Amino acid sequence: MVCKIRKWAVSDAKDLTSAISNKKVQDNLRDGLPYPYTERDGVDFISAMLSADENETFAFAITVGDKAIGSINACRQGNIHRRAAELGYYIAEEYWGKGIATEAVRQTCRYVFENSDIIRIYAEPFAHNLASCRVLEKAGFQYEGTLRSNAVKNGRIVDMKMYSLLKKENGSCRSISLF
Repeated sequence: MVCKIRKWAVSDAKDLTSAISNKKVQDNLRDGLPYPYTERDGVDFISAMLSADENETFAFAITVGDKAIGSINACRQGNIHRRAAELGYYIAEEYWGKGIATEAVRQTCRYVFENSDIIRIYAEPFAHNLASCRVLEKAGFQYEGTLRSNAVKNGRIVDMKMYSLLKKENGSCRSISLF
């Protein structure tokens, strides 16, 4: 299955709502998302992403056949970490296990490294989210360690894992352009 990342369109709100209004998806994300997620929530999120500073927030829809099936973004960090970005992503459950998230991560990293001064992209999946850890590993990220008792999710104290990809490690990837 072929996926592409592209800029968000407000018309993606319905597809976004369908992808994220799933407890299994939300259980692997940080808190703060409404559940159930409404189309209005989708419009608000997309509007925020479209108005964000494009050198600070690299936000894309993950698409299959131009249908938005998930979201991916890399957010520039501040102060001494200003050349690092944190990566976050999710896809609709029916697309799990098909290599789509891995390809979206590769495309996003390629885009960020080619279009900014970012030198490090990192991600912190929950340690129990083995599928997300595998996505990062397949995309070339290095495991750096476990962040013990690093979060509280669904009332449980959980570990997170730290993965990173450096710009110098991503040099062999082909260029990407967004439409």
